[in-house]
Amino acid sequence: VQLQASGGGLVQAGGSLRLSCKASGINFSLYQMVWYRQAPGKERERVASISSSGAITQEDAVKGRFTISRDNARRMTYLQMNNLGPEDTAVYYCNTFARGKNYWGQGTQVTVSS
Repeated sequence: VQLQASGGGLVQAGGSLRLSCKASGINFSLYQMVWYRQAPGKERERVASISSSGAITQEDAVKGRFTISRDNARRMTYLQMNNLGPEDTAVYYCNTFARGKNYWGQGTQVTVSS
């Protein structure tokens, strides 16, 4: 199983980014996909998830600003991030739990300047 995240970068406060995560090695449509982030000196935290049926959960800190989505045909998971602030600066990871094991992408850096 491989998860490849991309789309991070440097953006000014108030800007937008779209993160992507490409999955391989699993029957993608069967599994929940999750985005996490880890800011410097902080614990990794869950950001949003989307189930195999499309049910979405989001943490309060990103509600109304971030949108998670998936394209099962392309095996892709997306995180659209709008109205970014410096507090969103972190390495973002995609994740899935499959076949009894947690799998992580390599992370993509998001830096928001004030």
